[in-house]
Amino acid sequence: MTGIVKIDDETLTTEDFIKLLKLNGRFDGLMEDILKDKLAAHGARRQGISLSVEEIQERADQFRRVHGLHRAKDTNAYLDAIGVTLDDLEAFITEALYQEKVMAEVCNDAAVQEYFSLNSPKFDSIEVSHIVLDSEGKAKEMISILSDEPAGFEEMAREHSLADTKEQGGAIGKVLRGSLQTEIEGKVFNAAEGNLLGPFPMGDGAYFEIFMVKTRHPATLDEETRAEVRRLLKERWLAARASEHRIEVL
Repeated sequence: MTGIVKIDDETLTTEDFIKLLKLNGRFDGLMEDILKDKLAAHGARRQGISLSVEEIQERADQFRRVHGLHRAKDTNAYLDAIGVTLDDLEAFITEALYQEKVMAEVCNDAAVQEYFSLNSPKFDSIEVSHIVLDSEGKAKEMISILSDEPAGFEEMAREHSLADTKEQGGAIGKVLRGSLQTEIEGKVFNAAEGNLLGPFPMGDGAYFEIFMVKTRHPATLDEETRAEVRRLLKERWLAARASEHRIEVL
């Protein structure tokens, strides 16, 4: 069993390290990230993406500059200190370049535009405020009051809401589709600006929520949306690649 670190007479082995990652809940996330990188590199090779010697050398030079390794002996000493060979470093750099190249293809501008055009309603957003109360009767009474005096929503939220947003007058801010409970989302996203909705039971029904739609934002392909589309394209592509392999966690 390989030791990683030693404290006096206690040695932390690779097996101990993995057990600790699993027990503190960090193993699954780390493993998922590593698997995604591996799937991307495998996918790049299957798609015939190639790397030049010059590209690998340029990235290796960048790695050395970042780590302050200006001479060959500095690089060798650094790699020896972390237990990594030059071949390991080259493999690491090569995998990273494959990942970047294939993702640049998967998430290119044309793919982003096409996905957005086909799924633009998914990127609609609204700005909403809410009030949370501890009984349906109170919530219905609040809606009755606000129906006659909607301008008092913020004041009522500050005075009566049980949510953490009360100090902001109940303002939740911008909300994308998929951020609210399914049974609430359709009604909220179909409402007009200024509409009151609810009360909706929360969780086990101990609390009730009232919403007011403040502003509607039809989907636009801005930088924030582009980033989200690229994320979705990447996840979709990786899921397809995962289905091509037999993956086992040992």
